Amino acid sequence: METIKKIYKCGYGPSSSHTMGPHRAAELFAERAKDAVRYRVTLYGSLAATGKGHHTELAIYRGLAPKQVEIVWRPDIVKPFHPNGMLFEALDANGNTTKDWLVYSIGGGDLSTENGIVPLDIPQDGFEVYPHNTMAEIMKFMEKEGLSFWEYVERHEDESLWDYLEGMWQQMQKTIEEGLQNDRVIPGGLHLRSKAHQYYIRASAFKPSLQSRALVTAYALATSEQNACGGKIVTAPTCGSSGVLPAVLYHLKKAHDFSDMEILRAMATAGLFGNVIKTNASISGAEVGCQGEVGSACVMAAVASNQLFGGSPKQIEYAAEMAMEHNLGLTCDPLCGLVQIPCIERNAMAALRALDINIYAMMSDGRHIISFDKVVKTMKLTGKDLPSLYKETSLGGLALND
Repeated sequence: METIKKIYKCGYGPSSSHTMGPHRAAELFAERAKDAVRYRVTLYGSLAATGKGHHTELAIYRGLAPKQVEIVWRPDIVKPFHPNGMLFEALDANGNTTKDWLVYSIGGGDLSTENGIVPLDIPQDGFEVYPHNTMAEIMKFMEKEGLSFWEYVERHEDESLWDYLEGMWQQMQKTIEEGLQNDRVIPGGLHLRSKAHQYYIRASAFKPSLQSRALVTAYALATSEQNACGGKIVTAPTCGSSGVLPAVLYHLKKAHDFSDMEILRAMATAGLFGNVIKTNASISGAEVGCQGEVGSACVMAAVASNQLFGGSPKQIEYAAEMAMEHNLGLTCDPLCGLVQIPCIERNAMAALRALDINIYAMMSDGRHIISFDKVVKTMKLTGKDLPSLYKETSLGGLALND
């Protein structure tokens, strides 16, 4: 498997696959085709279907600026390799194509061609960091070596790991704190008003037991609303699911006084589980629906909280399995193609669910019948069986109510 650093990336919302990925692809193509007079970019499948709601064209314009760009929208054409296909063409003065590049935004801000992943500017990117691909293999090795999950990660990553995660954690906190201060209408045409600020204020009126859950909700809303407004967030593992893990970690730090080092170790474990999902299934809503985005984020938050509260490796793996199992079949059908309804609210619900799962797992001895690897495989198969109407195309489900 690749480095877990690719699970956590700073960027601007609202979508890692529809905004971050296309922007990076545009920048790369601009470097490759500097002599172009102008550019033409054809967007296929999900990128074309919901690109306008996700500001895909704006991300591409910024990446190819200052030259003229023509965007061609082809939602009717879905490339076999991945639903998020993009064809970049460099044009000369006569409109002839001098260079082209077919690339795919595969989720989490990552890019791939049909020949392989396009490397990011991240330490250790571009080669395999981990010798194991499944959780069963990882846990077998851990048991043999007497390691915890975060120690397994530390053993295989380079010395930049903790500084990298520290930077991600600082940005997560900053995003929440900025989001809690904002009281505004979220742009996009739905006239949806932000709620994080009001939820945070109202939480003070509740009794401690309920206040805790209200604050977690406010924290998740804060990040998700910042993302929807195009603010700076950390993918965990995607922009659309970026509110779940930060909300849980921020709450646990504030309410239970966990140290930053403990938080970073929890992030390492969360990243490992996210990596297993990404390797063996997908974190792309366009490929497997929201089970791959919010479902994966719920897994990451559940295992992070379980580790912080002293869960054993078996309890942590059980928490991960439950978090994905109970998000199986989750559709991606946003209103108007915007990362707002149901996305923002869904992040808050997943954060609360992750904390409930932590309690359930902690009360058990960790033994269970369905393994995490099995449920990840099931998620992938479920995603393949989901009609394209429910995979980030805004052509079915809730999206029909706009």
